[in-house]
Amino acid sequence: MLDAIQRRMLEEIADLHNMPEGAYNIRANGVSAARCTTANIDIQSKKDNPGIDIFIKPGTKNESVHIPVILSESGLKETVYNDFYIGEDSDVTIIAGCGINNCGNQDSQHDGVHRFFVGKNAKIKYVEKHVGEGDGNGKRIMNPQTIVHQEEGSHVEMEMVQIKGVDSTVRTTHADLKDGASLIVRERLMTHGSQHATSKYEAVLNGPHSSADVVSRSVARDSSEQVFYADIIGNTICNGHAECDAIIMDKARVISVPKLDANCVDAALIHEAAIGKIAGEQLIKLMTLGLTEQEAEEQIINGFLR
Repeated sequence: MLDAIQRRMLEEIADLHNMPEGAYNIRANGVSAARCTTANIDIQSKKDNPGIDIFIKPGTKNESVHIPVILSESGLKETVYNDFYIGEDSDVTIIAGCGINNCGNQDSQHDGVHRFFVGKNAKIKYVEKHVGEGDGNGKRIMNPQTIVHQEEGSHVEMEMVQIKGVDSTVRTTHADLKDGASLIVRERLMTHGSQHATSKYEAVLNGPHSSADVVSRSVARDSSEQVFYADIIGNTICNGHAECDAIIMDKARVISVPKLDANCVDAALIHEAAIGKIAGEQLIKLMTLGLTEQEAEEQIINGFLR
């Protein structure tokens, strides 16, 4: 059974007020707290490592899998391995995410390694939300690694969200795409205090007419630091786009490192980056409507990260 803190964290990272419909596996403080499988989605514990294998039958439509992780014990550190096998012609949503509540003096850390094997013409939407909280001196650390193998005609949409409370994170994402496969990544990130966040995205476009679109929107406040790496490799006729759009505030630092590697004359690769402070005219416009400067800043940031 989940306690009150764990239930509240579950709402934060997965928008779950009760146990979800469909398949799910809820991990709390290093162990499986609840699990449910369906006729089309099977979840099995790994035998050699902490983690699970998720098998989605070919042709599965309009079903979801929830696999949230919650840490509420200070000092707990774990690495979990989850593998997803998505059958051909399926169309599913996968809701992941991790919440750490650390009220102690020891660091708490969750490192997740997710591998996706996406079948021909399959479609998945993957949502991963990270949240940290707690009034202890121990840090909240999360290092997610995502590896995606896409077969012909498959489509993967990834929503990566980290808005508050995570002291340190290194997010590493690699995808390789075959003929006609497409990848969309949307990252939303905010850091504050002395937090540090590094995001590394690599898309390898191996199949003709494959495509990748990676966009990061972030806000860096106080003395926090963000580093964004975007690496798109075009090995054939393909389309790739990477974009970093960041608001910098106070004494924060933001670094954007693009890399485009075109190995074919028909590879069309684009990178865009914009880093700057909130425009003064935006603040003035909202303040003329009765908002304080702080309220106006929050309105602009909320809209930017939506």
